Amino acid sequence: MADRLAVAATAPFGAYVLEGLAARREIAFLVTRPDRPAGRGRKLRPPAAKLVAERLGIPVLQPEKLDASVQLDADLVVLAAYGVLIPDSQLERALWLNVHPSLLPRWRGAAPVERALMAGDAETGVTIHETVKELDAGPIAAQAAFPLTPEDDAGTVYERTSSLAVTLLDGILPAPAFQPQPEEGACYAAKIGPEDRELDWSRPPEENLNRIRALSPHIGARAELDGRRLLVWRARPAGPDSALVAGGLELLEVQPEGKKRMAAADYLRGLR
Repeated sequence: MADRLAVAATAPFGAYVLEGLAARREIAFLVTRPDRPAGRGRKLRPPAAKLVAERLGIPVLQPEKLDASVQLDADLVVLAAYGVLIPDSQLERALWLNVHPSLLPRWRGAAPVERALMAGDAETGVTIHETVKELDAGPIAAQAAFPLTPEDDAGTVYERTSSLAVTLLDGILPAPAFQPQPEEGACYAAKIGPEDRELDWSRPPEENLNRIRALSPHIGARAELDGRRLLVWRARPAGPDSALVAGGLELLEVQPEGKKRMAAADYLRGLR
């Protein structure tokens, strides 16, 4: 039975899991990434998970490297969007449970929510598994699925997966039991690169719409429209009354280069 529970998290998804878990259980400490320069002023910005921990009074550790020299006084560590591979030296000292927002073995890797939406998957979910040396391949302690709707984007999916993750964790802590993870159906969710962000209006509308949904509201899909570069944040299938149309889609929210996000009506007003 695990006596001391810690969380390793950095990104907003991990912050949501930390906050939900802290409402139900005592968290000994948070392990997160160091503060990094961000924005135009390049000021140091704390990770999202650190902000939550400080608000809740949870001690925070921010090692530059999570190597054998870092002593973590915990029996079990919940890992949620920490952003660093856990070395063997740490895996040997405690049980690490990874919260992965996909139905493993489908979409192992860095961008499971985005890849599921891009692929047009009918469902996704959350898997809680033991962290092992192989990427997202450890035995499974809990898993649950939910359907994806045409209205979902990455933001809504991350919200649903973080809430579901806390429910699953509450059901298995402090003594999870494991089943081997199958290899059949395994595929990998590579990190989103520049080429993944480009919209091609010659492609089927559904493919572009899935890409827009996958990259909203946190990354943004890039496109060229009438010689102008835009980020596209929201779209839907075009209809007879659509105003701003490209590739069979009505663009609802866009962002011209160097400007803020705006509704399509405001963009068109600016062109006039």
